[in-house]
Amino acid sequence: MALDGYSGETLSRQARAAELLSAETETALALAWRDRGDTAALHRLVTAHLRLAISIAARFRRYGAPMGDLIQEANLGLMKAAEKFDPDRGVRFSTYAAWWIKAAVQEFVMRNWSLVRTGSTSGQKALFFNLRRVQAKLEREARERGETLDSHQLRAQVAAEIGVTLAEVALMEGRLSGMDASLNAPQGGDEDGREWIDVLPDDRQTAVQVEEAHDNARLRDWLVQALQGLSRRERYIVAERRLRDEPRTLESLGTEMGLSKERIRQLEAAAHAKLRRALQGRGPEVQRFLG
Repeated sequence: MALDGYSGETLSRQARAAELLSAETETALALAWRDRGDTAALHRLVTAHLRLAISIAARFRRYGAPMGDLIQEANLGLMKAAEKFDPDRGVRFSTYAAWWIKAAVQEFVMRNWSLVRTGSTSGQKALFFNLRRVQAKLEREARERGETLDSHQLRAQVAAEIGVTLAEVALMEGRLSGMDASLNAPQGGDEDGREWIDVLPDDRQTAVQVEEAHDNARLRDWLVQALQGLSRRERYIVAERRLRDEPRTLESLGTEMGLSKERIRQLEAAAHAKLRRALQGRGPEVQRFLG
C-alpha cells in the first residue's frame, strides 16, 4: 500500500517536497491506477496531496490526540480516497479526498476520546465536533439581543440548530464535560484512602472466584504493561484480533485500515513477537492469551 508504515514526521517531510499536479496529470494518474492497477501512479497521486491530509489533520489537534497519529489517520483516509476515486466524474481529486480524510480523522478522534464510545451517528458526530462552537454562537447572539438563555433553552436551540434531539444534546454535554475517571482512584484525593471501586456493590464470592479474579487481574496488569510497548496500530490490531468476544478477520481489518490482508497479518505477527518478549517468564496463564 502506498506510504504504508511511514511515520508522521516522514510524511510531513514528503508533503513539503511534494509536487503540484495539474488537472490533466491528476486525471492520468487516477486512470492509470483504476484501469491498470499502477501502484506507482497511486503513490504519486497520494504523495502529491499529503499537504491536504496534514492541513486537515491539524484542525483536530485541539482534541488532544498526538499530531503524528492524526497525520497517520489522515493519510489512511487519503489512500482510501485514492483507491475509490473515479476520474470520469469530472471532480478534482482534492475535493473528493477532503471528505475521506476528514471522516478518517474524525473517527479516530471520537474512537480515542473516551473508553466509552462517544457516538457514531451523523447527528452525534455533528454534536461532538460542533457543540461548543454552536453554544458559543447562540449565547453571543442572545447577548446581542439583550437576552440570557438558561441551560434548557440553550440545549433546545442547539438541538434545532444541529438537527438532533434534546436528549442527544444533554448526553453529549455530559460526555464532553470531563475525561474518563478511574475507579481505582482514591476517594477525596487521599492516596491511602478507599478507592471508588470499593463502594460498588459486590456479591459474595467463593474462594475459587476470588483466586480467578486475582489471577485475571495479574494477567491484565502484565498485558497492559506489554501492550504499552506496541505502536498504536499494533495495539488496535491485537485488541480487535485477540480481545474481542468475536475476533475480527484480517480482511475486515485490512479494509478498515486501508491495508492488505497480508500486511495486517505481518503487523499482528510483529506485535505478538513483541508481546512474547515482554511477557517471557510470566505465569502459564499468559499462554492462553498468546495462543
